[in-house]
Amino acid sequence: MLTKSNIIVLSKLKYKDYDLIVKAYTKHRGTVSYLIKGGLKNTKSSRAKSVYFQPLMQLAVEENYKPNQTLHFLKDIKPSYIYSTLHTNVYKSAIVLFLSELMSNVLKEEEKNENLYEFIETAFQYLDSEDSFANFHLLFLLKLSRYLGFQPDKAKTDSAYFNLVTGYFEDVSKGHYSISGKNLTLLKELQGINFDALSSVKMNSKERHDFLSMLLLYFELHLEGFKKPKSLTVLSDVFR
Repeated sequence: MLTKSNIIVLSKLKYKDYDLIVKAYTKHRGTVSYLIKGGLKNTKSSRAKSVYFQPLMQLAVEENYKPNQTLHFLKDIKPSYIYSTLHTNVYKSAIVLFLSELMSNVLKEEEKNENLYEFIETAFQYLDSEDSFANFHLLFLLKLSRYLGFQPDKAKTDSAYFNLVTGYFEDVSKGHYSISGKNLTLLKELQGINFDALSSVKMNSKERHDFLSMLLLYFELHLEGFKKPKSLTVLSDVFR
């Protein structure tokens, strides 16, 4: 049965000679994979269609979804939001590549979560419109952790340490995974703010790199099978 839905593209993969498998986060079903027949053919219609499947494109689709199938099909595709800068600005493109790869790996549930969908949708519309965004990916990951079930606890934020294993602030260091210093300060500053307040958090490129490394370790400790995105090197080079 054909139904209308909104989706956000996470990744695409070549399948056979000319087809694509597109993984998307959907508003009504969570993570879904679609087979795009002829998506790589060198025709005008196929080239136009492939533009829709850039990372984090927001689409309104008509889908043929069958619960017992692994791959599903799209009949009608059009943008639900048209980005102005997300895929043309080299710095924003690096963020998009990194976060779409990460989400493609960690968002696995075929289960409705409209709050998560709307968070992703709104966050990247914000990024598209902003001129100051160097720390966007850090706050995005911190906020994403809430939807994945391991957001840092907000109690005792005046403590001298944060335990990456437990997710709690603590008064005493518990070893290698207890953070302090600048990473702790940045964590406290980022907690509780929205994207429109990001400019109030100041950090240089080294501090940004160190904080991102800490966040990725935090994800690794809480998500079984988590792997650092390969596009991390691109992101690091761009924001060096």
